[in-house]
Amino acid sequence: MKREEVRARIEEIGIIPIVRVSTAEEAFFAAEAVACGGIPIVEMAMTVQGAADVISELARNAPQMIVGAGSVLDVEMARVCVGAGAKFLTSEGFDAEVVEFAGKAGVVVLPGALTPTEVIRAWKASADFVKVFPCAEMGGEIYIRALKVALSQVPMVAAGGVTLSTAGNLILAGAAAIGVGRELIPTEAIKERRAGWVCELARRFLGHVQDARSRTAAWKGSLSPQK
Repeated sequence: MKREEVRARIEEIGIIPIVRVSTAEEAFFAAEAVACGGIPIVEMAMTVQGAADVISELARNAPQMIVGAGSVLDVEMARVCVGAGAKFLTSEGFDAEVVEFAGKAGVVVLPGALTPTEVIRAWKASADFVKVFPCAEMGGEIYIRALKVALSQVPMVAAGGVTLSTAGNLILAGAAAIGVGRELIPTEAIKERRAGWVCELARRFLGHVQDARSRTAAWKGSLSPQK
């Protein structure tokens, strides 16, 4: 899948599940569970034991899933992830060298940013999306809306503290997508291997995102000149 296709798919689904678990076995379980719920995207945090191997196996055995790497801190780590089959790279902060590497490698990149200055810097570096992190601590939907007023051309992914109750509002505020960790993949659900729990949460998150987008489309339609 080409970079443009991956970018479009992320925008279409609107949710990036963030897998931050202890073991490779738990990571595989989490990835399968969110896919069961209708989200064929997974961000594998590099803090997961054997994360590159997990990415490699998922890329080989689940070609329908878009597998990315999270918490990518430097170019060497990025190179390992892309070599393993990662289709996108993301982090909690901005590293110009990682963004440049991703562009040359033809993979989607979502650098982290918080302030307007950081968002602009990341966008000018040719990021595909800018990951606003930690979003909840800055006011969540209020902060995203404020950023989008001035930076409407920047596609933002709201991440950090996203919940079922805030997911839809973040989309309404202008986020292109949301990044969700433990609220979608609860630690207890992973430990107890309760795939149905994660699957149902995935469906609910998708429902909130789709509802928000429908409301946005209806609102924009109401503003269109009537023939």
